[in-house]
Amino acid sequence: MEYARMRAIAEELGAYAEGLDGAWRVEVGPAGPVLAMSRRPERHAGTLHRLRALLDGQLARTHPGHRCLSGPLIEHPGVGRLYRPDAVVLPEAALDEDGLAADSTTALAVLTVIPPSGPDHPGSDYAALGVPRHLIADPRTGTVEVHSAPRHGRYARTACHRYGDDVPFGPWTVATADFRRYGKAGDRTA
Repeated sequence: MEYARMRAIAEELGAYAEGLDGAWRVEVGPAGPVLAMSRRPERHAGTLHRLRALLDGQLARTHPGHRCLSGPLIEHPGVGRLYRPDAVVLPEAALDEDGLAADSTTALAVLTVIPPSGPDHPGSDYAALGVPRHLIADPRTGTVEVHSAPRHGRYARTACHRYGDDVPFGPWTVATADFRRYGKAGDRTA
């Protein structure tokens, strides 16, 4: 199916989801449009909040006019994908454009926090969309992966870290000492 038709279906699904209870997201992946319920525990939200705050604190110095945001969709019509990452680093000007989604090639990075049920992200598709780096925090295992150097639709480099490390992420550093794993309140290691 051509991307324009898949995108139109995704928009129809998004309008339908607005009338449903709960939090829903619509994306266009390799198999076409997907409507999925998006339930995340508070620990997921806490990790995402920490990531965004850490990057926003550094972006003013490294990339003025950019923000780390939750919510925006990114797309690459040439690849035929539309995703809503947990967070994405975009120029603030992208938020003022008309349309459903920001151009994925303007994104400096995407961030994913793995939910308790396991991977729920497009993985290397972000490389195919032209996003230079992807950070994946996994509160199930207390690990952080940094993927970079997109080549031929895949990330050529991966660096693995543990919660507690200061994680190099392109021109930024993500201090993970306050990140929490899923489990008991305040538990960093369980």
